[in-house]
Amino acid sequence: MKQLLDFLPLVIFFAVYKFYDIYTATGVLIAATAIQLVITYLIYKHIEKMHLATFAMVTVFGSLTLFFHDDAFIKWKVSIVYILFAIGLIASQIMGKSALKSMLGKEMKVDDRIWTQVAWYWVGFFVLCSLANIYIAFNLPLETWVNFKVFGLTALTLINTVITVVYLYKNMQDDNSQTTNNQ
Repeated sequence: MKQLLDFLPLVIFFAVYKFYDIYTATGVLIAATAIQLVITYLIYKHIEKMHLATFAMVTVFGSLTLFFHDDAFIKWKVSIVYILFAIGLIASQIMGKSALKSMLGKEMKVDDRIWTQVAWYWVGFFVLCSLANIYIAFNLPLETWVNFKVFGLTALTLINTVITVVYLYKNMQDDNSQTTNNQ
């Protein structure tokens, strides 16, 4: 349910874009993201910081897109969000507190070295996605960019999530081996 709720604004954006235009879709994206926050709060009694940040970015860049009637702003939003994710991971690594470990560490016990590798992998992924978005957004037709944003980036993120989970699972510490090694 939560994952469906996370993708709902994107799906609505795509559908509205297909029937209307980028500006109508952008306005609806802002509204859908706001509604997503309200529904999330009503169901879970909590809103994650990432959802608030996403809403802020969608609202700022979407509003600029509508105000100036220039789709470049909504196109830049995607790359800026990915760069902010990369910066967040880099900062957490520099501070010695792996953001990924804090999110997944209770479910997956792996060595800190593995968390570091995964964090840097995702930094690279986010930077590459940001650069790919810039290239596609400003060198290919709008239709291609919308399809890439909705399907390409979503698919790439899903594939990389699966790769990450498999890698973490493969490197999970066995509780029995830790007990045996400690004796």
